[in-house]
Amino acid sequence: MPNILVTGANGQLGSELRDLAHTLPEFSFVFTDVAELDLTNQTAVQQAFADQSFAFCLHAAAYTAVDKAESDAATAHLVNVTAVEYLAKACQVSQTVLILISTDFVFDGQKNTPYLESDEARPLGVYGQTKLAGENVALNIHPATLVIRTAWLYSHHGNNFVKTMLRLGHERGHLRVIADQTGTPTYARGLAVAILAITKQLYQKYYHNWQGINEISGVYHYSNEGLASWYDFAHAIVALAQLPVTVEPIPTSAYPTAAQRPAYSVMDKQKIKAAFGLKIPHWRDSLRECMAQLAKDQA
Repeated sequence: MPNILVTGANGQLGSELRDLAHTLPEFSFVFTDVAELDLTNQTAVQQAFADQSFAFCLHAAAYTAVDKAESDAATAHLVNVTAVEYLAKACQVSQTVLILISTDFVFDGQKNTPYLESDEARPLGVYGQTKLAGENVALNIHPATLVIRTAWLYSHHGNNFVKTMLRLGHERGHLRVIADQTGTPTYARGLAVAILAITKQLYQKYYHNWQGINEISGVYHYSNEGLASWYDFAHAIVALAQLPVTVEPIPTSAYPTAAQRPAYSVMDKQKIKAAFGLKIPHWRDSLRECMAQLAKDQA
C-alpha cells in the first residue's frame, strides 16, 4: 500500500486532509506536525524518508503569520524556504511526488483580472517573498513537484476569518471590515478534496513511470469560484448566521497592518480544472457548507 506523508497535520488544511483520508482507502497516510517531525532539521527529514517510503508528500505546513513575518523574517525563511529545501531534496532522492501548498500573496495585486500561473510574481511582504522562494526552491530541486497556490483559507478547524466574524458578531452589533481588498475565500475542505483527487489521479496515471509526472509538474491555482472583498465575505457570514449585526465597509488605510496586502488577488483556475477535471464550487456555496459544519460541531 503506497504511503502519503502529510505535513502541517494540525493546521486547517492538514486537519481537513485527516478528516478525508478515509476516502482514499488504497493509501496509507502518515500525518505529522512539528511535534512528530521538525522540518527545519535536515537530519530528521532525511531520517523520516529513510525509515519509510512515500509515494506522495502533501506539504501543508508553513509559516503563515503574515504581519509577524515582517519582524521575524528569519523564522519565516527557515520554515517557508529552508524546510522546503530539505523536504524537496528528500523527495527527490526517494522519488516522492511533492505537492506544495502556496499562496496568492506571491502577487502584488496590481492586476484587475484573475492572475494566471504565468503572471509575474511580485510579493509585497516577507510572507509572500518566502512562500515564492519556497516554490522556486522546490521546483528547481525536484522535477516531480506540483505547487498549488490558494487564497483566503478558512475551515471549521483552527482559527480563521469566519470564526472571528462569528465571535465578534455575537459580541458586537457593529463590525467594520475592509472593502478594498478583493480575492476569493476558499474552504479548506474543498481544497483538501481537490488535493486528494489530484493525488489519486497522479498515482493511477504515473505509478508505473514516475518520470512521466514531470510533464504536468509546475504551478497551479486553486481557490473557490467567484470573488469578494473582506466586507462581502463578512456580510455573507453574519447573514448566514442570522446575526443582528451591521457591517460597515472601510478602506485598508483605516486598518493599518505591518504587512501590505495585495489589493486584488483573484486567481484563474482554468489550468487546474483542465488538467484534473475538477469542478470548483462558488465561495458562497462552500461558505454555507462550512457554516453548516460549524453548527453541527456546536450542536
